[in-house]
Amino acid sequence: MPPWWPWRSTTPDDETGRQGAPRADAPVADDPALPPEARAGRSNLMQLVQLRWLAVGGQLLTVLAVHFGLGLQLPILPLLWLLASLALFNLVSWLRASTARHVGQPELFLCLGMDLVVLTGLLALSGGVNNPFLFVYLPQLAVGALLLRPAYAWTLTLLACVAIVLLAQWHLPLAWPDAPQPQRLSLLYLGGLLLCFALCASLLVLAVGRFARNLRVRDARLAALRQRAAEEDHIVRMGLLASGAAHELGTPLATLSVILGDWAHMAPFAAEPELREDLEQMQSQVQRCKGIISGILLSAGDSRGDRPTATTLKAFLDEVALDWRERRQQAAFAPELGPLPATPIIADTGLRQMVTNVLDNALEAMQAAGTAPPATPRLLAEWQRDRLLLRVIDRGPGFSEEMLSNFGRPYHSSKGRPGGGLGLFLSVNVARKLGGNVIACNRKTGGAEVTIDLPLAALTLPPEAAPPNRSPD
Repeated sequence: MPPWWPWRSTTPDDETGRQGAPRADAPVADDPALPPEARAGRSNLMQLVQLRWLAVGGQLLTVLAVHFGLGLQLPILPLLWLLASLALFNLVSWLRASTARHVGQPELFLCLGMDLVVLTGLLALSGGVNNPFLFVYLPQLAVGALLLRPAYAWTLTLLACVAIVLLAQWHLPLAWPDAPQPQRLSLLYLGGLLLCFALCASLLVLAVGRFARNLRVRDARLAALRQRAAEEDHIVRMGLLASGAAHELGTPLATLSVILGDWAHMAPFAAEPELREDLEQMQSQVQRCKGIISGILLSAGDSRGDRPTATTLKAFLDEVALDWRERRQQAAFAPELGPLPATPIIADTGLRQMVTNVLDNALEAMQAAGTAPPATPRLLAEWQRDRLLLRVIDRGPGFSEEMLSNFGRPYHSSKGRPGGGLGLFLSVNVARKLGGNVIACNRKTGGAEVTIDLPLAALTLPPEAAPPNRSPD
């Protein structure tokens, strides 16, 4: 009876509650708090335990049927002792799978090796290579190719070939009722049998191993796509929230603007230079708030936002740098622009915010680290064929390993405050929408570097398109 069956048992869907918390009677391997590797190892070991129980039962029925039903004389007691030892080993494996925190590749290899040893013992006591169940090694090797790394899978295949060589030399003869006496197989037949088994086993391990690797690659890509879809859904929700807040804030800001304009023409305020200066500052801040709201509405597709404008890369970067320098009061900041094409591009709020978010994070990292003045990041622009590379370099502490592994994901920030990490999260997703990417790394000389890689085709205007005019302020 083959010890492995080509089926896979599944875990009932109701073993976890609605909120994902494991029930008291659910397997420990389904604990969502465990890392994926640990959960996979324990689940695989539990599958092996379930398959082995079927194998023990099937082998026991086969031995009893052959010995008592077909009349073939088998060493029944040694065979039963081997099956009992396999059952005891399976009980230990079940306890291990139920309580262990981690099950690694060596442990799975040991379990499959124990099955191979017991199967070899059963065949040695029942005819060796003359036993028609000799090729039940192959399903076991297929399971090994699925669960084990290539080195372990090929080692298991080599052990199976060695086992067949040993079975050809040492085994108890099987007295068939329709054969006058046990026949001795020729060396050529044994050599051909071993060669056939080695070829079949190698092809099986290669094919199953490659299929399993393709499935793992597919699962990894699907997981990345699901993560990206979740992030984009998060952006949509944030956009809806921001758009609603912008609409709600529009009316109060308009009211404040009207009131401040009336105050500016009143005699008590016009006669006092300090009050007049305060009013001008308040009007400036209100206008800035209205500009921010217009940008939010533009990102949400609202017609109240300013229309995108046609410009050039150099003019766009100079304007972004000037606005950021005035807003952040960084007089020493100036972009370092290499040769850039004069092709017209479309500049909108999303593109501006992407660059300013990266600059803001670089400046805050330098200020938090107490970098000596002038604590100003560097902005380098470079054109490589059809790509625009914007590099923002700071002299801060750099990114931690955790930050680099979670770069661009929401709420992963070193600032330690609610909402941290959303700026870089939005910048990464704006770059993705344009067909580019944002890459972060630590510099060998100290500090960090964030590179915005964008295709120029996503920014430039078609030759036949007329450049839109800026709306009058």
